[in-house]
Amino acid sequence: MKQPIRALLGKRLVFFDGAMGSLLQQNGLVGGEAPERWNISHPEVILNVHKAYLNAGCDIVKTNTFGANSLKFTDDSYTAKDVIGAAVSLARKAVKECGHGYVAMDIGPSGKLMKPLGDLSFDDAYDLFTEMAVCGKEAGADLILIETMSDTYEVKAAVLAAKENTDLPVFVTMTFDEHGKLLTGGDIPAAVALLEGLGVDGIGFNCGLGPKQMKELLPELRECASIPLVINPNAGLPKLVDGKNCYDVGPDEFAASMQEIAEGGAWVIGGCCGTSPAHLQKMIELCKDIQPKPLTDKNRTVVSSYAHAVTFGDRPVIIGERINPTGKSRFKEALRNHDMDYILREGLSQQQNGAHILDVNVGLPEIDEVQLMEDAIVAIQGVIDLPLQIDTTKVEAMERAMRIYNGKALINSVNGKQEVMKEIFPLVKKYGGVVIALTIDENGIPATAEGRLEVARKIMETAATYGIPKKDIVVDVLAMTVSAEQQAAQVTLKALKLVREELGLYTSLGVSNISFGLPQRENINTAFFTMAMQNGLSGAIINPNSKPMMAAYYAYCALTGVDQQCMDYISVYANQPTAPATSQVSGDMTLSQAIIKGLKESAHAVAAELVKTKAPLDIINDELIPALDDVGKKFEKGTLFLPQLLMSAEAAKAAFEAIKKHMITIGASEEKKDKIILATVKGDIHDIGKNIVKVLLENYSYDVIDLGKDVPPELIVETALEQDVKLVGLSALMTTTVVSMEETIRQLHRHKPDCKIMVGGAVLTPEYAEMIHADFYSKDAMGSVHYANRLFGNDA
Repeated sequence: MKQPIRALLGKRLVFFDGAMGSLLQQNGLVGGEAPERWNISHPEVILNVHKAYLNAGCDIVKTNTFGANSLKFTDDSYTAKDVIGAAVSLARKAVKECGHGYVAMDIGPSGKLMKPLGDLSFDDAYDLFTEMAVCGKEAGADLILIETMSDTYEVKAAVLAAKENTDLPVFVTMTFDEHGKLLTGGDIPAAVALLEGLGVDGIGFNCGLGPKQMKELLPELRECASIPLVINPNAGLPKLVDGKNCYDVGPDEFAASMQEIAEGGAWVIGGCCGTSPAHLQKMIELCKDIQPKPLTDKNRTVVSSYAHAVTFGDRPVIIGERINPTGKSRFKEALRNHDMDYILREGLSQQQNGAHILDVNVGLPEIDEVQLMEDAIVAIQGVIDLPLQIDTTKVEAMERAMRIYNGKALINSVNGKQEVMKEIFPLVKKYGGVVIALTIDENGIPATAEGRLEVARKIMETAATYGIPKKDIVVDVLAMTVSAEQQAAQVTLKALKLVREELGLYTSLGVSNISFGLPQRENINTAFFTMAMQNGLSGAIINPNSKPMMAAYYAYCALTGVDQQCMDYISVYANQPTAPATSQVSGDMTLSQAIIKGLKESAHAVAAELVKTKAPLDIINDELIPALDDVGKKFEKGTLFLPQLLMSAEAAKAAFEAIKKHMITIGASEEKKDKIILATVKGDIHDIGKNIVKVLLENYSYDVIDLGKDVPPELIVETALEQDVKLVGLSALMTTTVVSMEETIRQLHRHKPDCKIMVGGAVLTPEYAEMIHADFYSKDAMGSVHYANRLFGNDA
């Protein structure tokens, strides 16, 4: 009886197989045909591919189910369940006939963009992936591989689906660019924080890059990951030879690079697009005797957003406290009115003033806190890229927020009461997170620092019984007001030091509690904040909009040497001799500011006011388009990422709706630019890239004809002729569908020679685009806008 795959990890290198689609093309798969259908229509071909990889020495074969989801097979003669059942059966048969191996249920992306950026909800994505995972499990898969993911939100839905509905090991590989960024802007530490928190069995890279490029990213992955690393590169970059996809890295070169990757710390290695049994056989010959490098727990206390991670320990972390109704009548009003723009402005102002994490508390007795917490989390993470602290006493609200949060959250809070620990710790274990531990138990708040230390110790030891390590606990030793207890500050400061030194745990405080009931509270708060940092405070819950508090923070970091060469201090204060001005994102912002920040409601409201005094076209040309250009430039420079780009586009759309409404009222006509056709080519259901391009082109007033996904060449040509379209944009994600793109281009050139064609997609390169005779290759959505502007003479 073979041992479980988990037991094999670390004893020796484990080898995945390589590509499926390119081998099916060699066996007659035509462009636009779904490879997964071949599990039923050509089972002997699929079986032979699996056996070829197993005979080459591979340990794990991936089922031919990458796109076998209900979105793809809705109107097909085969259901997703039929296709998955046949696929797993074939892989199991190959393993049996070859006498060794494991079957990995292969789950690829949905092809949709997740809400609020797209139209696929988190719950719908979860249901989609649940069906795939359950079908794979029931058919006999040994493990689940979630691969080629470019969105941490989608991968979270897939991981939860796999772990909640099966007991199979779960490996996750994501697709990063050469700079270590996902399509949605996430970096490697953020992805690792999320996935380790969710408890996956292995994490790594696949697709998008060749082995040499992935080797360059491996050190960063190894630096922050404490679980097995999985690396499955492409065989270099694609080229078109005699109408077929070919890749530029041969078996020998591939194997040599994979040897370096194995020696660099990967435990599980294999191939993706363009790799063959020959590639894998050479790799295994070179790598089979390499002993896996030992895993080390990086012992990082880390939280994350979709975009980046924040690690406790290097310097004190600022947790913005303003998204909280306590003592704020205007904020309470916003909660009652579901005024998300007000909440977003509070978050943005704190981000601008230096917050690293935002506390989110929406608790009011008269509202549905569970729903409002979910709405707030979704809205904030759609606009602001800071990690969030989920702050609630309602377990139901906490669980829902943790579930739909796109990252590894800071959880506020647990305490030393057995009942509370029993409720909170299972959530932390399931969803991942760093939990704030309040030093209070059934006996109340200890009066001494030693008493609070013991409560912290009890919480830490109880957490361990749930499988929660100490690195995921931050202790709040509680700041009590000095107006009621003269020694309160001294007890808190001593407790900070004891917890840090004796337990090795990081700490947090709600700093302003110390001054409750006193006049000029900021004087007390600032002095106490500095004293607390000196005594080991790791995370401070404060108002970052307070100039004195942030001045104390920057000065402390400069004086203790954690601000290298005082660069942060200089950047904040060089042009402000006294103190930085408080930067508020107020209701009086300009239209450009609202668009850049991605505030839809504010953008609509400001535009509705502007049209009363300014010509609509002047608003568009002077405010709306320059704002979009500014966002686009930041996106291209890598200082702003896809979610922010799309939210800005949505804000611009909201503003334009207000402008258009006014134009209709006064009898003016909407000025539309030239027509552009967009389509995802035949056989490809992945329309994320196309939809992003559509949003931006429409914001620049182009008349976009969206033909959707899986579009045959004939329909594209017919539409171009009927509408006399001069520009067509084509998208493809899958290597097996690029031949459909080439055929579409061929027909357009034949029947509509005056029509230009721009192409994009994960499998394309500029060289490849030239080979298939496209007129322009766009590496991102803004590139498409620039090309359209140049082509139609709309450049500024």
